[in-house]
Amino acid sequence: MPTPAPHAKEPHDALGYLVKHAHLRLTALTDAALAPLGIDSKDFGVLRVLVGREPMSQQAVAAKLGVDRTTMVALIDGFEAKGIVIRKPDPADRRRNAIELTGPGLALYRKADAAYLAAEDEFLAPLDATTAALFRRALRAVLAPPTPDGRDRHDRGRGLA
Repeated sequence: MPTPAPHAKEPHDALGYLVKHAHLRLTALTDAALAPLGIDSKDFGVLRVLVGREPMSQQAVAAKLGVDRTTMVALIDGFEAKGIVIRKPDPADRRRNAIELTGPGLALYRKADAAYLAAEDEFLAPLDATTAALFRRALRAVLAPPTPDGRDRHDRGRGLA
């Protein structure tokens, strides 16, 4: 007797599909909001890492954002050419460059942050405020690294609270 065929499954039922397409939608909204400022979501990520901190090495910024060195160099090169950041030798290791926002870079960040937050609000608009807060907390929980003893985050005995 042949094995019965499995029921057709919709792609929108798969978590990977949902996460990917939510990310694509948020990126499209934020890129559109940031475009009038001459930057995109990747650029904003760099600004967000640099704002309010001591100068950081390109490698540290790349690691924080999870981007490769080549991409980071290209982003910083573009920012430097526009006067948004300056590179200077890292006092702790002169072989490295420390990156710092300039005054115009900080002004750009402030405008970009407002545009980004408006895009986030648009993305979360289908959710009420409580559900939007729970959504953020759930994403943070999923992204949390395992405990130092190697246990999975689900074995920690705590919920989303």
